[in-house]
Amino acid sequence: MRGVYTSGILQFFMENELWFPYIIGVSMGACNAANYVSRQTMRNKIVNISFVNDPRYISYKRLLFRGELFGMDFIFNTIPNSIELFDYTAFFSHNCNCITVVTNCKTGQAEYYGHKELGNSYMKILQASSSLPFIQKPVFYKGEPYMDGGLSDSVPIRKSESDGNTKNVIILTQPNGYRKKIEPLAKYAALRYPAFPGLQTTLRNRHIMYNETMDYIEEAERTGRVFVIRPQQTLAVGRVERDKQKLYAVYDIGYKDAAVFVPALKEYLQDN
Repeated sequence: MRGVYTSGILQFFMENELWFPYIIGVSMGACNAANYVSRQTMRNKIVNISFVNDPRYISYKRLLFRGELFGMDFIFNTIPNSIELFDYTAFFSHNCNCITVVTNCKTGQAEYYGHKELGNSYMKILQASSSLPFIQKPVFYKGEPYMDGGLSDSVPIRKSESDGNTKNVIILTQPNGYRKKIEPLAKYAALRYPAFPGLQTTLRNRHIMYNETMDYIEEAERTGRVFVIRPQQTLAVGRVERDKQKLYAVYDIGYKDAAVFVPALKEYLQDN
């Protein structure tokens, strides 16, 4: 739910006609990216906050009895197709590359899917990228099990660079200097996912991968190779925050931070 910070930033981007030809996202970042590409300015705010107290959205009873904290069918089917409609036509018509990162549970490796190659399967991959271990189930696509893309590639800067992008804008939801500690539940990975040794290894090593990536980004930022937008202090929301006022406050922080960063961002983008 810290991703509502990114939602606020993207609203400011959209209102100020700041569009990018290449967008890559992980987990909630990928969900934010979808509404950015479809040009639905307020949809991130509505979808990511309005339903947090609806048991169809988050339910600890469902987690206990069905192994799913978030109601994925409600989030990725009912909401976009029946309640707060997602503009599929606009999404697929824009000439950009929108990539979603997922983790293959068998191999533990990141895989990358462009939205136009997915077509009608896009929401399934978006769901997979948002499926956190221990509180969600794997999502199957073409017979392969996938989960949260952040497990294997939390901030896919190297993927963007390998695709030829020499200027990259990165939105983070943790302040400068933040580093992950080992996930306490990682020691139970073998018990929870006995059929997925690759996922077990990735869960145990996630903090190492994440921290190395942060080192890489901070060095790239110092040398001017990337432009980073991040909160100045730790955001006062939990991973599954249900307090709407806290979420709206974090959203507003993102929006205001974007207003501060955009002049320098435009200079960065124009500089040869």
